[in-house]
Amino acid sequence: MTQAPAGAASADAATDRVLRALADSTRRDIVSRTLAAPCSVSELARDYPMSFAAVQKHVAALQSAGLVTKTRRGREQLVSAEVQTLRTARAALEALEETWRGRIDRMGEILAHDAQDAHAQHAPHDSKESS
Repeated sequence: MTQAPAGAASADAATDRVLRALADSTRRDIVSRTLAAPCSVSELARDYPMSFAAVQKHVAALQSAGLVTKTRRGREQLVSAEVQTLRTARAALEALEETWRGRIDRMGEILAHDAQDAHAQHAPHDSKESS
């Protein structure tokens, strides 16, 4: 088995972190809300049936994955989505989709070829008897 180049392995690890972070519906909602406009952690926390500390942990997980940044505004910390990270994740998912669509297309070609071979083997052969 060959190893991916260091840059590719790093990109894969970053994509893994993003996808793990986005696996949670609360985190996806936080990203969606902060794409529309920056929000304080307090504003975010008001809309979830969990503690402020739990929302802070979700924001920290998103920040660790590079999906959001926090900036201080007075006593508040504003959370903003990182659009470029989302674009990179989208590109990675699109590349995976292209790979799998290609594999599915190839599998269809193989199955069609096998079906033709099977049909040809079972088709009656014309045999002419010599007189």
